[in-house]
Amino acid sequence: MSKKPVIVFEGIEGSGKSHHVANVSKYLRKKKIKFIQIREPGGNINSEKIRKLILNKKSNFNKITDLLLYLAARSENIQQLRKYYKKRIILIDRFVDSTIAYQHYGFDVNIKLINFINNFILRDFKVDYTFLNIVNKKNMINRLGARKSLNRYDKFNVNFYQKVQKGFLILAKKNIKKYKIIDSNLDIYSNQNKIIQIIDRLL
Repeated sequence: MSKKPVIVFEGIEGSGKSHHVANVSKYLRKKKIKFIQIREPGGNINSEKIRKLILNKKSNFNKITDLLLYLAARSENIQQLRKYYKKRIILIDRFVDSTIAYQHYGFDVNIKLINFINNFILRDFKVDYTFLNIVNKKNMINRLGARKSLNRYDKFNVNFYQKVQKGFLILAKKNIKKYKIIDSNLDIYSNQNKIIQIIDRLL
């Protein structure tokens, strides 16, 4: 594995992944280690414009349009990230697995279509390690309820998120050596320490 790995944080809404991305970023800054951090959808000026379209509560795209918008945002990100690939640590809040979990396992979009376009965009850009954050139904509902504002993807029914999380777990089990499943129903500080220990090993 590269000492400048691509590290991804995945999980459904309310799973705590964004919290852990922020905590790892804080840790790397404290150690004066250079890194790049992006989120998907979003990540640069053009991708953030696409993010606003996708997540806008008034948007009503069909599932194929949603897929293409996500991949368009990724195309913009990859063009930028190639400059840093293997030269700096790259942290990504949601990436390829989110596309498959949500669009295929959640919305039943053809997996061959997803993989074909995604592989065309990524080419040799590969993820080195993934933290998959999982959450139970009760905690997910409570955490979403505590948010001050909800975007379009925060408002699907609970069964949809359960399907998506099962999809994430299927992906993790296919390549378990490069995944760490983080149970976000457990103590958050214990999980933070667990993740930082793994980050130290990766670097």
